[in-house]
Amino acid sequence: MGLLLKSMSTLMTSEPFLTIDDQPISNGQILKYLQATRKLDAFIGDIVRQFVIERELQSAETGVNPALVEQAVIDFRLSNQLTDANQFQTWLANNGLTYEAFHNQVATGFRLRNLKETVTASKVQEYFIERKVYLDRVVLSRIIVDDKDLAEELKTQLQEGANFELLAREYSLTDDRVMNGMVGPVSRGSMPDLLRAEVDLAKAGEIVGPIGMEERWGLFRVEAILPATLEDPQIKQSLEDEIFEQWLGEKMQSIPIRLQVGE
Repeated sequence: MGLLLKSMSTLMTSEPFLTIDDQPISNGQILKYLQATRKLDAFIGDIVRQFVIERELQSAETGVNPALVEQAVIDFRLSNQLTDANQFQTWLANNGLTYEAFHNQVATGFRLRNLKETVTASKVQEYFIERKVYLDRVVLSRIIVDDKDLAEELKTQLQEGANFELLAREYSLTDDRVMNGMVGPVSRGSMPDLLRAEVDLAKAGEIVGPIGMEERWGLFRVEAILPATLEDPQIKQSLEDEIFEQWLGEKMQSIPIRLQVGE
């Protein structure tokens, strides 16, 4: 399927917005198609979202250092092997872009980043504290059995020096037994309350349990404790994105929207 993109100046004429097999498709038909495929709400949501973002960028009037934009363009071309001018022009054409439009996209990216920082700067610390229980992670291994007495017996064996991995492979009922019971990093906030309370008091290398969970009993070895910190760029970026999306959603909900479908 080939898609021909026309310039905005062409779209501003009386020519139909969309033509398929030489047949013009009216705006009303487009909306009906979207509604029939249950994509209309998402379509309208994307439009409203972009409308709010562009309006906020205009009101913020944040400037962007041209040198940063030019360097970002250069970095993009280098990382995507588009240093050759002809190759870059071909890439632009294949993506329906002119150099000016691509340059503007990059500049808008910087402006959007500045807007996010403005919106989230005063909120990220408090939000981090609220979310910390879900951001903290603990690396666990486990042995899950369906009998409390067996769990107690395995706990005794472990205290006497038995190999945790061997017992996990022999007795555990969960699929991770093939990995010696290794579960991997688990969010503290996703743990059952009883397990989290025990793990919070344990140190790396210690075994907690048996703990009853859904008619089964578990022994858990704390392999490592991975506390979250705002010094982690990925965590900070993730929180900023969440705060920004919440802020953006509130802005979108406050805007009256009217949809008029005509033939």
